Amino acid sequence: MTTTENIISWAARIVVAIILLQTLFFKFTGAEESKYIFTTLMGPELEAYGRLGSGVVELVAAILLLVPNKAWLGAFIALGTISGAILSHLTMLGIVVKDDGGLLFILAVTVFVLSAVVLLIHRRELPVVGSLLGGAA
Repeated sequence: MTTTENIISWAARIVVAIILLQTLFFKFTGAEESKYIFTTLMGPELEAYGRLGSGVVELVAAILLLVPNKAWLGAFIALGTISGAILSHLTMLGIVVKDDGGLLFILAVTVFVLSAVVLLIHRRELPVVGSLLGGAA
């Protein structure tokens, strides 16, 4: 990895981790917006499970993003999780949720793009791709 790639990787990883960790406060404390989102997506019976479950997954992704040899895995988990969030915005929630001006959607797209960048930079570390390219698996 070049010095420039390393700098871009760390910058993207830090931004994604900050966004994911910041949203945990709202998920874990049961903020009105989080409850609304997960009630809309899963119904009132499963709202707490979806909210807390996604929070745990995002916490794991954020931690892994900050571990140098596991950044690829954190980016992969973040990319998968945030893909669901973006799809939910586009199909059920709308771009603007509870008069947020589209902020949650913009943050989701930011996490998606930056996670994809991290995954691209660290692609040789992925077990299958790394072994096919002769990298460390």
